[in-house]
Amino acid sequence: MTDQQLTAAEIARFEEEADRLLAFARGSRHESGGFGWLDEHGRLTPGRPVETWITCRMTHVFGLAQLRGDASAAAYVDHGVAALTGLLHDAENGGWHSAVSPETGEVVSTVKEGYAHAFVVLAATTAYAAGHPGGEALLDKALRVMEERFWREEDGLILDVWSADWGSLDGYRGVNANMHAVEAFLAVAEVTGRGVWLDRAVRILERVVHGFAREYDWRLPEHFSSSWSVELDYNIDDPGHPFRPYGVTIGHLFEWARLALHARTMLGSEAPSWLLEDAQSLLAAAASRGWAVDGASGFVYTTDFADKPVVRERMHWVAAEAVAAAWTLFRDTGSAEALADVRRWWAYCEEHLVDRELGSWHHELDAHNHPSATVWPGKPDVYHAYQMAILPLLPAGASFAGAVLKGLA
Repeated sequence: MTDQQLTAAEIARFEEEADRLLAFARGSRHESGGFGWLDEHGRLTPGRPVETWITCRMTHVFGLAQLRGDASAAAYVDHGVAALTGLLHDAENGGWHSAVSPETGEVVSTVKEGYAHAFVVLAATTAYAAGHPGGEALLDKALRVMEERFWREEDGLILDVWSADWGSLDGYRGVNANMHAVEAFLAVAEVTGRGVWLDRAVRILERVVHGFAREYDWRLPEHFSSSWSVELDYNIDDPGHPFRPYGVTIGHLFEWARLALHARTMLGSEAPSWLLEDAQSLLAAAASRGWAVDGASGFVYTTDFADKPVVRERMHWVAAEAVAAAWTLFRDTGSAEALADVRRWWAYCEEHLVDRELGSWHHELDAHNHPSATVWPGKPDVYHAYQMAILPLLPAGASFAGAVLKGLA
């Protein structure tokens, strides 16, 4: 253990960054419903649909802001809940469309995604925690869909993609949707006390982290067949895919590590030892195989399974998750090395990613740390950076909403 802590000035800087990000995010409110994709100037991008995952992330962020005392954020939470009960909800078949034209109401995507539905659960949980009058009903509906359509008991994992009418199930299975399911399930369990969702979160963690990641020496494979057989070459011809890239996604190693630590916090004395051990291993692997491995500072987006960088662009969310994971490990263990990582990686964010001229963060940098847009054009998402910024301001918890509530108690 160590007596080291962040200084008052460092804490104040995180608070300042959270406020700055929130101010930028206000521009994502689409007058026709939901939240839209922002460009680098913080303006809605013409022609882009309203997407469920972005609407959910922004509803979640504004819900956290409301819980933390920003009364003006309540209107944005209400706007998000309205979209999730109206524009984006499939009244005919149940569940949520992935994307809808805000001008015409036309459904742009013809699938139902586990990824997006995990975020509906998260947004609904945060809205409920913030006291939104429609939050509980939305959460109950989202959990029913998750349980009936996506959770598969025999796998201990969730499914990925259904057709719009739930008539056919895609053969792809992946761990990205499952990672965000863990995030959402932990929030449900902590905020509502429904223990079955904690049990399911731990089952996913055990299968993915203690299983798949450990088996591949912490080079987590992301893509699988319908029988959960690993497909190591998946998207080898599209390695920079924003949601299903080929190879090892460095940022996801950090996210899984943090989520394992969050689950350990909620389990307390009943937590299995592997949650901490595996989180430490994932974080160490991500740091050693992802940080400055091509001669420049920053984390590469992906590597192959021999640790060679594949997509060398630096994504803002990867650095944000690195800081968040390192902070959580420091908080839980007092590791001086983890605190040093927090400071080193946050300094990188401050120098290269934080955009003080136009707002928010550059979402992507090239291999030389200059702004680029090969995978992530614009600045559609403050979720990763905002969560990172408020994490050092919160007590230990299994979720952001739960931790904020603890701080208010």
